[in-house]
Amino acid sequence: MELTRSEILPGVWLNHLRSEKFKTACLSLSLLTQLKRETAAMNALIPYVLRRGTARFPDMEALSARMEELYGTAVEPAVRKIGEIQCLGFYASIPEGEFLPGGQNVLHDAAELLGQLLLAPATRGGLLLPQYVDSEKEKLLDRIRSRVNYKSSYALSRCVEEMCCCEDFAVSRLGGEDECEAINYKKLTKQYHTLLQQSPVEIFYCGRAAEKELRAALRDALITLPRGEIDYEIGTDLRMNALEDRPRFVEEELDVNQGNLVIGWRLGDCMEDPDQAAILVFNAVYGGGTSSKLFRNVRERLQLCYHAGSLADTHKGLLLVSSGIAFDKLEPARDEIFAQLEAMRRGEITEEELSAARAGVASDLRAMTDSQGELEGFLLAQTLDGLEYGPLELAALAEDVTKEDVVRIARSVDCDLIYFLKGGKPEDEDGE
Repeated sequence: MELTRSEILPGVWLNHLRSEKFKTACLSLSLLTQLKRETAAMNALIPYVLRRGTARFPDMEALSARMEELYGTAVEPAVRKIGEIQCLGFYASIPEGEFLPGGQNVLHDAAELLGQLLLAPATRGGLLLPQYVDSEKEKLLDRIRSRVNYKSSYALSRCVEEMCCCEDFAVSRLGGEDECEAINYKKLTKQYHTLLQQSPVEIFYCGRAAEKELRAALRDALITLPRGEIDYEIGTDLRMNALEDRPRFVEEELDVNQGNLVIGWRLGDCMEDPDQAAILVFNAVYGGGTSSKLFRNVRERLQLCYHAGSLADTHKGLLLVSSGIAFDKLEPARDEIFAQLEAMRRGEITEEELSAARAGVASDLRAMTDSQGELEGFLLAQTLDGLEYGPLELAALAEDVTKEDVVRIARSVDCDLIYFLKGGKPEDEDGE
C-alpha cells in the first residue's frame, strides 16, 4: 500500500491509499477547526443535521433509498478530537466495482452524494431546517449527558477536564451541555457556512480506484465548495510541565460501586522532539497491556485494583493511568502506581518486559493494515501531527526502541493531577 497526498482544491487535500485488500472502499471527508468551548457543540451537531437530508434527497428515507441504489453504500457522520483540533465530516463505505453485477463502478456517484451532503443540505429560505436541527440537538444532548453512565471513561474525561482546565483540550469532542442547549437553526446555519469557508479539508481514501479517477470524481463533487480565508493556524498547544509544583488532587462523589482512580502526567521535555515509537513502547512497558508493570504488579501481584492501564496521548503530550479500585485502596494503589514509574526511572526494566512491549506495539500497528477504519484514523492523526510515516514504518521503529529510550521518557514525565471518583452521593442528588 502506497500513500500519496495532493491538493485537489484550495485547502482540500486528498490522501490516497491504493489497496486491493478489501471488498469495499472507504472515503472520509473531515473539516478541521480549532477546538473551542463556544463552538464545539455546534460543530459536532453539523454533520448529523446534514446527514438528515439534501436538496435532492430531502429526508432519511430518500437518502437511504439512494444509498441502496448504490449497492449499499453507507455514509455516516464523524466527529473527532485530535489534540486541540476538532474534525467533523463523514465516513463512507463504498462497494468495489469488481464485486458488483457487471462490474459497475459506483465511486463517482458515491462521491457526488458525499458532496451533496456537505454542500447542498435540505434548507428553507437558505437556513437549515429547524425540525432537523432541534431533533439532532436533542440526540446530541443525550450523548453528552450519558457520559456519566460509563464510569471509567467518565473518570478519564473528568481528569482531563481538571488537568487541562486552562486549555482547549479540556473541551469534549461533542462540546458542552450548556453550549448545546443554546443552539438554534439560525446560529447553526451561520457556523456551517463559516466552516465551509475557513476549514482546511482532509480527504482519505483506501480502495482500488486510481488516484486520477478519484481526483476527478471529488473535484466534480466539491467544485462548489465556498472558500474564504482558510485557517491554517489551527493546532495543539503543548504544556511541558505540571500546572503546580505538587500534583493537584480532585475528588468527586457519585453513586458508584467501585472507585475510579485516574492519574494524569505531562509527558514533559520529551515532547520538544517527540519520538512517537519510543513513547508507545514506554507506555506499553508501564501500563499498556497484560505484560506491563501496572497489570503484573498493581493488579495481579498486589491485587490493589480491579483493572489498571495507561494510555499516552502523543498529540497533546499526556500520560493517563486509569484504575478501578475499592474505596479504601486509594492510597496504596496510588503509591504503587507511582512506585512502578519510579522503578522505570531507575532503569528497572527487564529484557522480557521490553521485548513484550516492543512486540505488542509493533503487532498492533501492523494489524491496522487489516482495518480501513483504523488506517483512516491513524493517518489523519499523523497528518495533523506533521508525520509522514505509516503504521508499518512506525512498527519497524518500535522494534528498535531501546531500554535507554524508555528510561529517558519515564524520567521526563511530570505528574499534574490525581482524580478520584468515589461512592457516596447519588447522581440525582448533586445539587443541580
